[in-house]
Amino acid sequence: MRDIELYQILLGLTSPWKVTSVDVHPDPKLREITVRVEYPRGELLQCPECEQVCSGYDHKTRRWRHLNTMQFKTLIEGEVPRIECKEHGVKSIGVPWAEDKNRYTALFEAYTVDVLLAVRSKVQAEQLTALSWDQVDLIMDRAVARGMARREIEKLQYVGIDEKNFGKGHNYASILHDLNGHRVLEVVQDRTLEAANKLFLRVPEKQLKQVAAIAMDMWPAYMTAAGTHISQADIVHDKFHCVKELGKAVDNVRKKEHRELKAENHGESVLNKTKFLWLRNPKNWSESQRERFDELKIDALQVGRAWSIAQAFNGFWDYHYAGSAEKFFNRWYFWATHSRLMPIIEAAKTLKRHLPGLLTYGKHRITNAVAEGMNSKIQMIKSNARGYRNFEKYRTAILFHCGRLDLYPLVSR
Repeated sequence: MRDIELYQILLGLTSPWKVTSVDVHPDPKLREITVRVEYPRGELLQCPECEQVCSGYDHKTRRWRHLNTMQFKTLIEGEVPRIECKEHGVKSIGVPWAEDKNRYTALFEAYTVDVLLAVRSKVQAEQLTALSWDQVDLIMDRAVARGMARREIEKLQYVGIDEKNFGKGHNYASILHDLNGHRVLEVVQDRTLEAANKLFLRVPEKQLKQVAAIAMDMWPAYMTAAGTHISQADIVHDKFHCVKELGKAVDNVRKKEHRELKAENHGESVLNKTKFLWLRNPKNWSESQRERFDELKIDALQVGRAWSIAQAFNGFWDYHYAGSAEKFFNRWYFWATHSRLMPIIEAAKTLKRHLPGLLTYGKHRITNAVAEGMNSKIQMIKSNARGYRNFEKYRTAILFHCGRLDLYPLVSR
């Protein structure tokens, strides 16, 4: 079989497209093959927009990067006819091996997408594809734009909104998650009311009307935006953020008591090196931590009482009916607010203000656990890239790896 016939088969070309020559670069060190193709003159030409038969305008020489032939970089080169359409003007006809206005064949772009999904960073993708950073970045941008344009959001029942640190300092991104679909729907910069509104506006209204409940922390901007854009949905305050709120209160009690004990006992305190003992779930204690806890007479310690109050609140999440859950909360609230432990009192009052969003947990049983798991993946993406200075690149990377999008060119299938 001749090389021309071989590449005709490898490229999957059908009439009228045909391979006319296959040339190896004269410099063997370059390891480069150029496959020349043509669309014979006199063949029928159609407008790529309206598919009407049109007269030819001219031919434009174009080149595309293709998959390597063994260790040789392979390029496709050809004169692409341009037509003059009465309605759409001068247009290049489509080619079967690449998307419009693309310098890479669909198969090569699909391969690069696979590489990006498999490796830890764009730098590694550069090495495997022999592309520059900008070229790899362009392919990722195109893949995400393609996936977002094709995305269908059906049966969007439960969503979650969460924040993720972006850059240094108090610089945040707000992320909307599809909890059932285990995917990121959209990412915007900041966590203001304006940012939260923008987040919802990027999801079709038809799909937002299907949402039954949204999991979130107690951030006012998120609550206000949810009330505006998905007013039919119940707000469910995330279980893990409530636990975090109480954990922070327990730690504040510990810090104050630790300082007092050190002052009274000439620098000695039974609370030395016990911070994570109070913050960690008892189910996850090591044997040495359990022994250390048993040594402490927690009833005599302020932090011991604070810890007991915080632990007791865990029973709230076992209730399925709002009435029973509210009775439990009222009993717990009385205990917490009469504890004379100011951090615990403040935390209890915070939970009281958001009680409607806590009671809806029994109805929907959703949390932002999916979002927290996704945040770990996002943090890995960020770390592998050594951080992001440009927010749009950060958003693109998140949607590429966490959006469950259809990233591939159609003609590569």
